[in-house]
Amino acid sequence: MKEILTRSLSGFLYISLLLISIFVSQYTFIGVFVIFGIICLYEFQKLIHLKNTWLYLVFIGFLLLFHIPALKIPIWVPLIVLGLTIITQLFLVRDLITIRIIPMFEKRKYFTSIFYLITSIVFLTLIPSYDGIYNPIMIVGPLLMIWTNDTFAYLVGKNFGKHKLLERISPKKTIEGFIGGFIFTLIAGYLIAIFSDTLSIYLWLIISIIMSIFGTLGDLIQSKFKRQAGVKDSGSIMPGHGGIFDRLDSIIFASPFLYAFLQILNHVS
Repeated sequence: MKEILTRSLSGFLYISLLLISIFVSQYTFIGVFVIFGIICLYEFQKLIHLKNTWLYLVFIGFLLLFHIPALKIPIWVPLIVLGLTIITQLFLVRDLITIRIIPMFEKRKYFTSIFYLITSIVFLTLIPSYDGIYNPIMIVGPLLMIWTNDTFAYLVGKNFGKHKLLERISPKKTIEGFIGGFIFTLIAGYLIAIFSDTLSIYLWLIISIIMSIFGTLGDLIQSKFKRQAGVKDSGSIMPGHGGIFDRLDSIIFASPFLYAFLQILNHVS
């Protein structure tokens, strides 16, 4: 009972901090993710046995580069960074499926730290202002989808799961659980479209698909890194939940794909 109460309280505080920061202003949202991003980077470096302080400066540098309009960076700069980020993510998906251990030689540790984690968090912070106007719903919606996907994948998998999804990486995840999470995430997307004056139902359903599929892949990839490191959680800052990276792995991984979709939408509509 004590463990359940501790887990519930820490989860409530985390979600409250996150939602309050998003709805107060763009600056509080970015500020909280600066802190979360630094913690995630610290936790990830522990997982891959890397200790380098300049990566924190790289993280801050990318945030400043993409969030200060006065810098007037050419349009091709974020496009190249986005492309490198998505390519890195896809290589990790390939490694997740095809090989037992993700090879993390020294140079790849730095490249992965930057284009798997750092730039993904930066694109996450760009999502609610993808069209130049800050809209909290555009990040709250995807977060709600990730939470819906995780919750119902767990509930459906626990009660009806019989076929393992990727047993060697995450023994408790099942195909039935993935399908259940996917369906309920679509329902969440439909409801967000109905109750928010933002995008059409059709577009929110596409976002639901992106968040469910890539969110699940992000969770599996982080689980693989943890398994390789021989640990259950990436950290212990949240009692009963593990680390901040454990809570944000799905949304971080899915964010570059969502941002790319929103930018395509922004430029063709």
